[in-house]
Amino acid sequence: MRFIIPMLSAIALTCSYSVFGQEESPSPAAEENAPAVEGASPAASAPPTTTAAPAQSPAAAKKAASPAPATTKPAATAAAAATTKKMSVEATLKDDENRWEAAFAAKDASVSQTVVANDFVGVYWDGKVMSKSRIISQIKKDKDTYQLARNEKLDVHRYGPNVAVVIGTAHEKGTAKDGKPFDRTFRFTDTWVERNGQWQCIASQVMKVKG
Repeated sequence: MRFIIPMLSAIALTCSYSVFGQEESPSPAAEENAPAVEGASPAASAPPTTTAAPAQSPAAAKKAASPAPATTKPAATAAAAATTKKMSVEATLKDDENRWEAAFAAKDASVSQTVVANDFVGVYWDGKVMSKSRIISQIKKDKDTYQLARNEKLDVHRYGPNVAVVIGTAHEKGTAKDGKPFDRTFRFTDTWVERNGQWQCIASQVMKVKG
């Protein structure tokens, strides 16, 4: 009986320590539900990450940055532009020839000053060799009265970008200084050169075919 009582006391003391230890240790659930501590690791409260746009390949980026290719001008358009330019030169030379012929009838030497080159050389219908100064002198000395002075059948031939030959006829009607009427036609070949953006006649050959 003396041994049983101390043994029962020891058992009761052991159970008491066991229950006290279970009450002191925190449960796993309590640790999980514990509030966040200030200064804790950022991983515990990291914000949601934003999904980045897929990287673009260098070829796709270069294609997107490259400007749209210019529209190629059709061959027909280029040909039409060349034709227009050629017709413009022809129209200019025909206009110069017509103004030059009309200036003879009007006794206006200013047109010859413009359209005839300083180094002009030509052969007149009577065989005389003409220069620019002789053409201007002849205009000023002319005593004929003109009723008609016009060019006919002008034909322009291009030889490169700034050389052209004009073939045509000049028809003149009127009264000579002796009072006699005249009706004459000349065939001429004029050579023109573009210099500094201006077309000038540098050579001429004239022959009388009527009158």
